[in-house]
This record gives sequence, C-alpha cells and structure tokens, in this order.
Amino acid sequence: MRSLPRLLATAALLLGSACSSSRPTPSASEVPDAGAQVPATGLEGCTLYADGRKTGTVPRQVPELSGLAASQRHPGIFWGHNDSNNAFELFALDEAGAVKATLTLTGADPRDIEDVAVGPCAPGQKATCVFLADTGDNFERRKEVRLFRLAEPESLADATLPVEALPFTYEDGAHDTESLIIDARSGRIAVLTKTRVSLGDLYAVEGLAPGGSGKARKLGTLRVPEDVDRLSTGAALHPSGERLLVRTYTRVWEVRKSGAKRLEDLIQAQVVEVPGASQAQAEAITFLQDGRGYLLGSEFTGEPLVRVDCR
Repeated sequence: MRSLPRLLATAALLLGSACSSSRPTPSASEVPDAGAQVPATGLEGCTLYADGRKTGTVPRQVPELSGLAASQRHPGIFWGHNDSNNAFELFALDEAGAVKATLTLTGADPRDIEDVAVGPCAPGQKATCVFLADTGDNFERRKEVRLFRLAEPESLADATLPVEALPFTYEDGAHDTESLIIDARSGRIAVLTKTRVSLGDLYAVEGLAPGGSGKARKLGTLRVPEDVDRLSTGAALHPSGERLLVRTYTRVWEVRKSGAKRLEDLIQAQVVEVPGASQAQAEAITFLQDGRGYLLGSEFTGEPLVRVDCR
C-alpha cells in the first residue's frame, strides 16, 4: 500500500471514521490492554500461544507483502505476493524469508491483489490450489472483483503458469476486502470486508466459475469486545474450521467456536486477542500447515517475519 492513491485512501478511511463514526478508530497506544491470554479449551491447535519470535525478514522480491498462506504440498513453505502496482507473481517463501521459487502468472491483469489462501481446488476435491484475492477496492467502486486460481505446483522451481479468473459480485454492492478465507474441510470460500465500523462483514462466495459470475452472500458481522478494533487486513481459517485468525493494523484476533461445522457458526462466536507483532504495515497472516501456530508478515523489505507457536 505504498502508492499515493492507496495511502490517500487509507487516510480517508481513518479520517472518515473520526468524523462520521460514533466509534473512531483507536491508535495502538489508545487501545486498552487486553490482559492475560484466554485459553482455547476444547479446540484443536494451541491452548495458549507463546510470544512471537522473529524468524527472518521480508525479502526484497516482495517489498509489498500483502498476504501469506501455508502450502499444503510443501512443508515449511508459504505462498506470498505483492500488493497492487507490482508484477503478477507468486513467491514460495520459507519462514526466514528466503525465496524458494518465483511463479510468473499469466492469463489475467490484476487490479489490487490483497490476500492469498490454499485449499481444495473445488468442493469435494483433494487436489489443492492457491487462490489470490483481487478484491481491493478502497473507494468501493468496482462492479466486479475476482479470485485467481492455480494448482499448487508439484515442485518448487521458477515457472510461468496460467491462472483461472473467477469473477464475483456482492449481493449488496461494492466492498473493500483484504481477507480471503477457505474452509479446507469443504472447499467453501469466504471473504471478510475491511470496514471502519467492525472487524468486518463475512461473505460466502458461491457459484464461482471461469467466465461466470459468482455471488458473495453476507453471513454476518464479526466484532471484537467493546468494538475496540476494526479495519481487518488479513485472515486465516484453522484446518479444523473452529478458529479464525483476523489481523488489523494494530492487533491479531482469534474467533473461536468449538464444534463449528461451517462458516456461519463463527458469527457471534468468542473473539479474543492473541499475540501479534510490531510491523510497519501489518497485513499478512496464516496458520502453519499443522495449525499449531501462525506466521505474521508485513509490507516493506527488511521488516521482520514473526512466528507464533504454542506455549
């Protein structure tokens, strides 16, 4: 988000929040202390998280790292991408920030890629695909947004690969969205909007097909306790489907619902703060492949990559 239009858009959102909303966006210093961690009892994954530790830095090839997703085919590998106004590329990274492969993508002309996720190529399939969310829309003017899909490569090597474009529209008009969510159990896809009045509105994206027109249907709104945070910049669903990480510019939140079977079950679920990281432009987040911890990334070359494990 380093281009002038993107910076102006962010400034406009924050100014609009202060001027027109009854819940102005707090700065990091203004947000009240969340206190001790809340144990995640009865859920798969970590009961408590350890403090984050630096594992590496954002490499020069990804100066505007906007999304991360753990590979399901290559242990220890994370798929990452740049924000808008960069080459259409996908990078295979390790937690130290080393680039293991660069995929040059063809078949589409993206406008504003904001997140990446890995999951079944289609509901009911075992094969996994990488999905990129071309859903950024700061001024909420786009009539149609898109996901891009490509199969996870069998080997890690530089290559040029085509993508499939999967366009969709929202049932209630345009939204700015920086968070892509895929349920690994069902292959169901969702997005979480970036809004200044809540943690975001959760939409299930249905009817996706190349050349078709899918529809994003609202499932509900996610809120943090006392509405102390908003403007979500990234999200990741746990392999169990019972936990959803949501990142904002200042914090990381986890939405928890024991026994959750579908995305709708996460609406009105418990929302607690979990360890974050001090990063210049906090946007990227993903669970580790086994779901026992997560990795945090940031825009700007040289910024730390931070891993959070079980305590």
